[in-house]
Amino acid sequence: MKKYLSLALLLCALPALSNAVCSNYVSGRTHCLDQVDNTWHAVGSKWRNSACMDCTCGQNSLCCVSGNPQRFPEDCVKVFDPVWCEYIVHKKDDPSVLCPVHSFAGVI
Repeated sequence: MKKYLSLALLLCALPALSNAVCSNYVSGRTHCLDQVDNTWHAVGSKWRNSACMDCTCGQNSLCCVSGNPQRFPEDCVKVFDPVWCEYIVHKKDDPSVLCPVHSFAGVI
């Protein structure tokens, strides 16, 4: 029961993160500002911020949720695990059974 309550809370707490794939952020001449962590990073660098987004600083400065499952069976659901910074796709009625994923979005 505790496992299901934790899963329900996770689903309620992360709707914005689970729906967003990528976002632009402030980019200067030599550094980029990660608006999630309010940290500056040198042009050419890559990092993962506290929202589990993989970021790059350059001409196309982006932060993206890595490996967002897009196509999987209808009897399955995707759940974001903020500890491991990844999605888990499992059966809606049985979280112990993992589902196949046919495509991903947001991989940089």
